[in-house]
Amino acid sequence: MTFVLVVDDEPQIVRTLTINLRARDYEVESAGDGRSALQVMQERTPDVVVLDLGLPDMDGVQVLQQIRTSSQVPVVVLSARQESDDKVEALDAGADDYVTKPFGMDEFLARIRAAVRRGPSDAADAPVVTTADFTLDFGDHRATRGADEVRLNPTEWRLLAALAQSPGRLVTHAELLRAAWGPAYGRESNYLRVYANQLRRKLEPDPSHPRYLVTEPGIGYRLKV
Repeated sequence: MTFVLVVDDEPQIVRTLTINLRARDYEVESAGDGRSALQVMQERTPDVVVLDLGLPDMDGVQVLQQIRTSSQVPVVVLSARQESDDKVEALDAGADDYVTKPFGMDEFLARIRAAVRRGPSDAADAPVVTTADFTLDFGDHRATRGADEVRLNPTEWRLLAALAQSPGRLVTHAELLRAAWGPAYGRESNYLRVYANQLRRKLEPDPSHPRYLVTEPGIGYRLKV
């Protein structure tokens, strides 16, 4: 049974999500603040986390950052914050998806199913990619640059896995968005610019003149190895 941790301080939201998820055979546990959520995760790793950003004790992005120090569990942010900057910040911190309140239950459940399907090991079948400057081991989710290990979040791994399936091939914005965030995405190319820039900072010898992660303006990206 898929275990969902719902982190939200609004009792009505928690009740609605719990009823709907349990009706579809999910196991559900809830936490009303960030510290309680992190405590639950120390005791048992969920299959997916539903995370509100406006928690009473700490910002949801801080909770997400702490989760990402030790876990690749899929995290779906569920928040009333609708500004693009808030979405980019959450995605940058390692969120797998972002749903704004108010929301449709059918769409929300579809996002949960997509997050569970992707899971933390989607990239496991991709080959090991070795370049003169870095190595990507998708099976172990381990990236190294020279002798140094590079920390990549789950979304970065999914984007790189989509590019690494056919090195040198153009992968369109729509393909990358669906690979990273699911079928509901296809137009949010600004998300890709954020991730491309941070991947270049982590992997490229000269991020301002990328050698490996190459942009095809208005179309997509290539991974050259």
